[in-house]
Parts: sequence; structure tokens; C-alpha cells
Amino acid sequence: MDLETKDSAPEKINLLELIPERNIGWEKDEEGFVVLLKPKLQHPFLQKHVLSKLKRPYYKIKLDEIGSYFWEYCDGTRTVNDIAAGLANHFGERIEPLYDRIALFIQSLEKNKFIRMKGR
Repeated sequence: MDLETKDSAPEKINLLELIPERNIGWEKDEEGFVVLLKPKLQHPFLQKHVLSKLKRPYYKIKLDEIGSYFWEYCDGTRTVNDIAAGLANHFGERIEPLYDRIALFIQSLEKNKFIRMKGR
């Protein structure tokens, strides 16, 4: 899985060598699934002065079993390849097609700024 940058000379980046790092808060629900806490206000000034005064300052996004497993290992120390190996061992055939699912999930997390990728 290679991604190309938008420079004049395209440089190939191997997604499996990148290190995902969480960018937002999260918690576990009573079932053990991860719930992402996306702030309702994005501007830093508003987050600092208004967010704490809101009754519900976060959108809560509940991940499924596979997403929760992936999220917990996005600690900024493991590569995507390390996480993929753990997913394959834990879920077996249920996770197939493994790399396609991971690529789509990472793309969604990164688009929403829930994670950032180190190693680019």
C-alpha cells in the first residue's frame, strides 16, 4: 500500500510503516467498546472558553469491536503493520480483507482528524 505525496517528484509512502497517533479524547463504554469524543467546537478559542460550559461538549462516536481494537493500539509507538498483525491474530478470518479495511478506516480517521500519522 503506497501513497504518493503531491510534490513535483512523487515519493512513495508505505502505509504499513506509518505510526498512527490519537488526536482526540476517548473512553470505553460499559460493553468495552471505544467511544471517541469529538469536540463540538473546533476553534481553539471556543474550545478553551465555551466548550467546558456546554452540557454536552462532545459528539460521541462509538466504534465496533474491530475499530475499538485498532484504536487502542494507535498509541504513537506501533506501526500500522504491527497493528495489522495484532488484528489478524485476534480476529482471524473475520477481519478479511485486512489491509483494505485498515486503509479505509485510517483514511476515515485521518480525514476527521481523529488521528495523525507519524513517519511521513
